[in-house]
Amino acid sequence: MALKELTPQERYDALEKAAKARATRAAAKERLKRGEVSIAELISSGTSDEAIARMRVIELLEALPGIGPVRAAAIMADIGIAGSRRIRGLGIHQARALVDFMYTQQSD
Repeated sequence: MALKELTPQERYDALEKAAKARATRAAAKERLKRGEVSIAELISSGTSDEAIARMRVIELLEALPGIGPVRAAAIMADIGIAGSRRIRGLGIHQARALVDFMYTQQSD
């Protein structure tokens, strides 16, 4: 099925919207990295911010200091979160387990 042809203005608007969403996600990851916001706050902001809601959970974890791709994948596997899951797609129990897991790791 072919996609609808966009007018130049529609294409420009879509590209601008995508750029704003990427900038929002990058800023959120930077704030998380600096400790200005917690994972719980970022996950809860996903209910009202579309750009945050579409961020992959693996990207969220990798933004934390000391967590790379391998450790992030291991954390998600331990909790039972699929690698393709986005913040919006987290269930209540998955979100709580992720926050609890990260809280216990920080207190160790």
